[in-house]
Amino acid sequence: MIRLIFWIAVVFAAIWLWRKFNAPARQPRGDDKPASLTMVRCAQCGVHLPQDRALRRDSHWYCSQPHLEQGPTNGAR
Repeated sequence: MIRLIFWIAVVFAAIWLWRKFNAPARQPRGDDKPASLTMVRCAQCGVHLPQDRALRRDSHWYCSQPHLEQGPTNGAR
């Protein structure tokens, strides 16, 4: 009985080792995440949005063309 358990353990260990060394290389888990986006605040309404979707005039960011045309609110200056 002990011999049977021993051989079963050897077979399972061999299968485990074979799978471990023949498995394709995996990419690091950190690469799956998208790059973090820089968020900016609209100078008119205060909404936060990604910098790549915002409009810029001088040192202020805006969420849309109408807000860009209106300019910053008094509190933003």
